[in-house]
Formats: sequence, C-alpha cells, structure tokens
Amino acid sequence: MKNLILILCGTFLFSFPFTTTVKSQDLYEKANIKKYEKANQELPAATKKEKRVVFMGNSITEGWVNAHPDFFTENNYIGRGISGQTSPQMLMRFYEDVVSLNPKAVVINAGTNDVAENTGSYHPEFTLNNIKAMAAIAEANGIKVILTSVLPALQMQWRLDIKDVPAKIMALNKEIEAYAKAKKYGYVDYFSAMKDEKNGLPENLSKDGVHPTGEGYKIMEKLVKEEINKTLK
Repeated sequence: MKNLILILCGTFLFSFPFTTTVKSQDLYEKANIKKYEKANQELPAATKKEKRVVFMGNSITEGWVNAHPDFFTENNYIGRGISGQTSPQMLMRFYEDVVSLNPKAVVINAGTNDVAENTGSYHPEFTLNNIKAMAAIAEANGIKVILTSVLPALQMQWRLDIKDVPAKIMALNKEIEAYAKAKKYGYVDYFSAMKDEKNGLPENLSKDGVHPTGEGYKIMEKLVKEEINKTLK
C-alpha cells in the first residue's frame, strides 16, 4: 500500500514542471509536513464504529477550525488545513495528515492557492491531477472521498497581478465536479452558494474576498455536513 502511495505521489507531483523559481526543497519545506505531527500522535485510535472525518485544505480550512472549533469537535471532524498551501503540498502530507488518522471520510478543498500561484505557475491539469491523486490514495485505504469546489474570489489580495481569477476558479470547479460525478464521490458546491453577481465573495461573507467570515462558514457547514451524512449513511 505504501508503494502505491509513493507511485501516485511521484506520478502526479512531477507530471508538470514547476517554474524555475521554485526549488523542490522549498516545496518540501513549505509543505510543513510536521505541523500536525504532535496533534496526530495525540489523537486516540479510531474505532470501527467511529465516523471520523478529516478536512484537508489550506487557510480556509485552518481558519474554519479556529473560527468555529465546536463544529469540528461536536461532529468528530478533524481539521488539517495549512495556510497558503497548494495542491501538491497537500498531496505531500496526505498520508501523515489523513490516511494515518484512519478516518471514514476525507473532505478535500484545494485550488485557491494554485490559482494564486503560491508555488509556481498555475496549470489547471496539474492541480486537478493532485486532487485526483489524493482521492485515489484515500480510496485505496478505504476512506470515502468528498471533493469540494474552490470558493469564489474576484481577486487574490496578495497576488493582484493574477488575472481572470473567477474564470479560472469556475473552470477548475467544473472539472472537479465532473470528476467527482464520474467516480461517484461526494461533492460540495460552496461556489454556487456563496458567489455574488461578479462571481466573487460578497462582503458579508468575507472581509478580504477570499477567506470566509463566520457567516460564510455557516453556509459551508450546512452544505458539507449534509454531504458527509449522505456519504456515511
């Protein structure tokens, strides 16, 4: 099983080249694989009847746990988001932060920082392949998969030079949804429920146009909990 994971990681991580400004060592360090090492070790072993769910993501997921910790503790959900992360970085730590925790399901939210080019030029097929790889690793380990849309954003405040952000997000979401449907995975469409008339995040749901406010997270919680319950039924 571990060999399968290594093969999948190798296949998808190197399917497309990064820009020359991003070194592989930098990517590994920024993956921050050890961030949750202590928390993972302190988790009690999952029981057969336990409906443990891990949320894999970026700052949107990390901020969610900080903003609404009760949503996670009361539902036996575990947040494993790291601010700024792109899909290849999530893939690199997927075994440590998801598979090793033996959850019944994983919720994968990736793509925002890929579009923002946090670790190199944006290649939509590369991002999608990394999401597919995470899903394949989960499925190979008996973990049910729930994919989610990238949240709407009109622009990335830390990368204002990135153009056509809504169009890129919508195109990626279309591919993620189609893949989820083809594989019979769960899918949560945050985008449609939260977008404004410009396909960005409205002010009442986000202060910076990217990260949800408490009201934004409430919308996400309703949607994702419904899909989790459906998936684990």
